[in-house]
Amino acid sequence: MTGRFPNNNQFAFTVFDDTDYSTLENIEPVYQFLTELGMRTTKSVWPLPASESARIGGSTLQDTAYLEFVRRLQGQGFEIGLHNVRNHDATREVIEEGFEEFYNLLGQSPRVHCNHDSNRDNIYWGTRRFGIGAVRLGYNLATRYARMNYFQGDVENSPYFWGDICKERITYVRNFVFNEINLERINPTLPYHDPLKPYVNYWFSSSEGGTVTTFCNMLCESNQDQLAEERGICIMYVHFGNGFCERGRLNPKFEGLMRRLAKLHGWFVPVSTLLDYLCSSQKNSDISKKELGRMERLWLLSKFRRGTS
Repeated sequence: MTGRFPNNNQFAFTVFDDTDYSTLENIEPVYQFLTELGMRTTKSVWPLPASESARIGGSTLQDTAYLEFVRRLQGQGFEIGLHNVRNHDATREVIEEGFEEFYNLLGQSPRVHCNHDSNRDNIYWGTRRFGIGAVRLGYNLATRYARMNYFQGDVENSPYFWGDICKERITYVRNFVFNEINLERINPTLPYHDPLKPYVNYWFSSSEGGTVTTFCNMLCESNQDQLAEERGICIMYVHFGNGFCERGRLNPKFEGLMRRLAKLHGWFVPVSTLLDYLCSSQKNSDISKKELGRMERLWLLSKFRRGTS
């Protein structure tokens, strides 16, 4: 079978690693393993210090040893992305400081971003994630309208506004996460632009792998075979800091599944590299209302079932 991707590879697989819970101890072995397999993926970071009052913590680029580890990853070909500038709400002034710190520490700006938890500076999040209609109403009812005006990264008169910075600096932003190994089944326009959300250049969807259990369920052998047979695309959304490595040992099921995947004819490159490649062959990146509406409905249904973010 002729490969669809560079070097005659049949399918594409990558990972966006959400930096929540990450420490040098619990993720360094994971990235050593990925390097051994010949995979290159995307790891997000917080450039500014963690807030002790935040619900979720983890190491930041202000930790010297962690910074050196991230720099090594960058030198080895891993992509370093953004998960907001810190693990707590950030005003525009703080966001500008965070982008400057990212550049000063890593020598370049991030190209890919994912909103963090309940940060008020999240862009197009909560209610504003959806078009006006039944899905937005359903989301508001499910959340009792608590997130109707909470997230304000794209609200121009808000102290948390940074939409213009996102438009200028960030190429790709993660949106919906699905229980599907081949994202093209749900989101064929990948990556996509939503004209109703002009501050984001391109959005991308992901496959659910937030914990080691959901990751292994998604990457089961039958799903691996399906991904290869369909010549598909998988961008796994994970928290490598959440159970993938404990006391210096990799989860054995995760290790076994990844070794199997690495032997298949996959293109294992960072998120932005994959999305750049897909962009280069797109005739039109604007997503249709039909495709986006279906994605919104599927995501909301999964939210009711599992609490997917």
